[in-house]
Amino acid sequence: MPSTQKNTRNIRRRKVADDYLDLIRRFPLRPIRSEAEYDEGGDLLLELAGRASRGCLSAGENDYLDMLGRMVREYDEKHSSLLRDIRENPMTPVEVLQTLMEENGMNTVSLGKLIGGSGHVSLILNAKRELSKANIRTLAERFKVSPALFI
Repeated sequence: MPSTQKNTRNIRRRKVADDYLDLIRRFPLRPIRSEAEYDEGGDLLLELAGRASRGCLSAGENDYLDMLGRMVREYDEKHSSLLRDIRENPMTPVEVLQTLMEENGMNTVSLGKLIGGSGHVSLILNAKRELSKANIRTLAERFKVSPALFI
């Protein structure tokens, strides 16, 4: 392999490692054991999901986001009655959304005000359109749940 290709590959690896390690230093990937850690991890998850929706994450940041999402979801599953129900009776992201809408007395119009119109919500609820990362972030913030519920 020519040395310029090898050098370019090494620079890319360093960049991925640097991005990933910066996030590890900020919030280490280890089991979440407290509500404070959960809140901190959830905030970072929302931040990264927002950047991901704009296509602004490196490969290392995407890997970190994936693992952080799993850790947050694991904590949720241990501490959330909704997620315990989901584990016993698996639900799709749309079914989770419908359950949260029902629990919060929302209809397609009220949800549409959050995520882009009732037509958009109808497409999502009828499985003709998937939730975007921006939608997931907004829903997680509104319902105070993990974004992992909608993935």
